[in-house]
Amino acid sequence: MSNSASHSASQPRKILVTSALPYANGAIHLGHLLEYIQTDIWVRFQKSRGHQCHYVCADDAHGTAIMLRAEQEGITSEALIERVSRDHQTDFARFGVGFDNYHSTHSEENRQFSELIYTRLRDKGHIATRDIEQMYDPVKGLFLADRFIKGICPKCKADDQYGDNCEACGATYTPAELIDPVSAISGATPEVRSSTHYFFKLPDFADFMQGWINDGHVQPQIRNKLLEWFESGFNEWDISRDAPYFGFEIPDAPGKYFYVWLDAPIGYLASFQNLCEREGLDFDSYWQPESDAEIYHFIGKDIVYFHALFWPAMLHGAEFRTPTAVNCHGFVTVNGAKMSKSRGTFIKAATYAEYLNPEYLRYYFAAKLTAGVDDLDLNLEDFSARVNADLVGKVVNIASRCAGFVKKLGGGKLSAHCAEPELLARVIAAGDAIAEDYEAREFGRAMRRIMELADDANTYIAEAEPWVLAKQDGREQEVLDICSVGINLFRQLMVYLAPVVPTMASDAQAFLQLESLDWESRHEVLLNHDIAKFKPLMTRIDRDKIDAMIDASKEDLAEEKKMKESAKGPMTDDPIADEISFEDFSKVDLRIARIAKADYVEGADKLLKLTLDLGGEIRTVFSGIRSAYAPEALEGHLTVMVANLAPRKMRFGVSEGMVLASSNDAGIYLLEPHAGAEPGQRVT
Repeated sequence: MSNSASHSASQPRKILVTSALPYANGAIHLGHLLEYIQTDIWVRFQKSRGHQCHYVCADDAHGTAIMLRAEQEGITSEALIERVSRDHQTDFARFGVGFDNYHSTHSEENRQFSELIYTRLRDKGHIATRDIEQMYDPVKGLFLADRFIKGICPKCKADDQYGDNCEACGATYTPAELIDPVSAISGATPEVRSSTHYFFKLPDFADFMQGWINDGHVQPQIRNKLLEWFESGFNEWDISRDAPYFGFEIPDAPGKYFYVWLDAPIGYLASFQNLCEREGLDFDSYWQPESDAEIYHFIGKDIVYFHALFWPAMLHGAEFRTPTAVNCHGFVTVNGAKMSKSRGTFIKAATYAEYLNPEYLRYYFAAKLTAGVDDLDLNLEDFSARVNADLVGKVVNIASRCAGFVKKLGGGKLSAHCAEPELLARVIAAGDAIAEDYEAREFGRAMRRIMELADDANTYIAEAEPWVLAKQDGREQEVLDICSVGINLFRQLMVYLAPVVPTMASDAQAFLQLESLDWESRHEVLLNHDIAKFKPLMTRIDRDKIDAMIDASKEDLAEEKKMKESAKGPMTDDPIADEISFEDFSKVDLRIARIAKADYVEGADKLLKLTLDLGGEIRTVFSGIRSAYAPEALEGHLTVMVANLAPRKMRFGVSEGMVLASSNDAGIYLLEPHAGAEPGQRVT
C-alpha cells in the first residue's frame, strides 16, 4: 500500500492528498510555492488518470505569533487570519493550485478532532502532566518561547541574540544562560516561573514507530534521519501552552491551550471533513484503520519531525489510520543562494504574478523536481532559457507551424487518415513511462521524456518541410497530411503536460476542440477532426520582466522598512566597538580559505558546517550563515577566516576557527577576497 507506483492505471483508487498548512502570518512566496505546485501536479495527474483524488489544505491559524501580530495591527486574531486566508487563496489560484477544499485550523471541525484525538490518547494513558520552569514576561503576562527572548551570548558576548542560539558564534544554550535577557515583545526582563504542562508520551509508541519508519512510508534519506532520532531516544512532547494563547483550550485543563503543532496536522482531517459534508463523501472510508484509501502528505524537509514521528503516533494512538506516505522536498534557492530581500530574490507570489506567467514557474519547478529531498535552485538565466526553449520553442512551435496550413488547405479539418502511424503510435506508447515518472514524483524525468518527444515531432516537421511543398502544385493533400500528424503530436504532448501547465492545456483543448485531455484520451487519433483558429498559447519570457520583478521585490523590502521605522522610529547605526591596540589586532591571524565543502547542520536552524582548505590544512568551522546561503552555492568559493582562534567545542562538533561576514537587516554577507588570492595566504 505504501508504494503508490505499484498501482496500475486500471485500478480504481481513492486518494486523499494534503500539502503542509501555510502559517496565517505572512504572504506566500516562491519558496512556499514549490510544495503546492509539486502537490498540485501530482493531484492533477491522478485525476487525469480517472482516480477519485481529493486535495485539501488549510491555513495554520493558531499560536502566539498570530496573537501578537493581530495585536500589533490593532485587530482581532480572527480578523487577521480571515484576511490572510483570502490573500493565500488568491495567490494559490494565480498559480493554478486547485484545492478541492481550503479551510482553517481555527474551525469547529478542527476543534472537534483535536479534542477527540486528545481525549482518546488521554483515556489510554498516553498523556502526562508535570511542572516546568519557563521565562515569563511580567509586562505582557505570557510565557515566552525561546525566539521571543533576546540577550547577550554567554559565550562570545555578542548582543541581541536569540534565546537558544547565537548567530555570531554559533553557540547553543538555554534562555536562562543568556546575559541580560529581555523579552523581544515588551523589552521587560523575563522572570522564571513554574507552570503545569501536558505531554504526549511518544515513547509509548517506540515499537510501532520503528515498524512504521521501516515500512516504506518515507523516502530513504528521511528514513535514515528518523532512525537517528529513534536511536537517540524519544522524549515526551509538550503539547500545551498557557493563556493567553490563540488556539483551542484543552478540554479538562482551564487556561491551557493545545500547542499549535498539535492541531495543525489535525487540520488535514478537519479540512477533509468539511469537504465530506459539502460533497457527501464518506470520511470514515478514508481515515479508519482498515481503510483501503491512500493518504499522502507533501511537506518540506524542515517539518519531518512533526509529520513522521508525532503525527503517525498520535493517529495510531487515537485509532485513526496512518499516512500511506509522507513525501518530503527540499528548499528553494535563487541563483544559488538563499532567497534575499536585499538582492530582490525573496519574491512574493503576488509580485511574481504581476510580471510573469505563473505557468513558467510551474514548468521550471517540474523540470527540476525529483522524488528526493535535494534543494531546488531557481537560476533565473536557466529559467528563462529553458521555458523559452521547451514550452515556446518546442511545444507551441509545433501547433503554430501546422495550424495555418490545416486552416488554409483543409478548411480547419484534419486529414481523414494518419500519414505517420508508427511515429504517432510510439508517442502514444511513451505515455506509459511518463505516467510512471509522474506517479513516482520524478517530474524532471517526465519533462525530459516529453521534450524528447517534442524534438522528434519538430524533426519530423522540419524534414517534411510542408512550407516548401505548399509552394508546389498538387501537393496540398500531402501538406495537410503532414500538418495533421503535427497537430496530433501536439495533442499528445499537451495530454502529458496538462498536469504541469493546466491553463495552457485548457487553451490548447479549446484550439483542438476536444472535450478532454485526460490521460486515456490520447489513444484516439484525431482524424477528419475540426480545429479552431490558432492563437498564441504561450509567449517567450522577456528578461526585462524578470529584472522588473527583482526590482519590485526590492521595493517590497523598502516598503517593509518604512513600515517598521514608522512603528518604531528611525533605526540608528551600530556604535563602533571599544578601541583595541595595534598589538591586539596583530595577534589575529587572518587567512584566505577555500570552502571545500558545506553542509547543513541537523538540529541547528542557523548553522552551516564548512570544511575549509587553508592551502593543504583542512579545518572545520561552524558558521551562523545558513539564513543567507545554500551549502552548494558556497563550495569552491574563497573566504577569509580567523585561523588562530582557539577551537570551540559545540553540540554539533568542534569549530576550528571563524569565517568573517558582515550583516544588516537585509541579510548576512560572507567576505570574499578578490580573484587571484590563494588558500593559506595571510591577510595583511
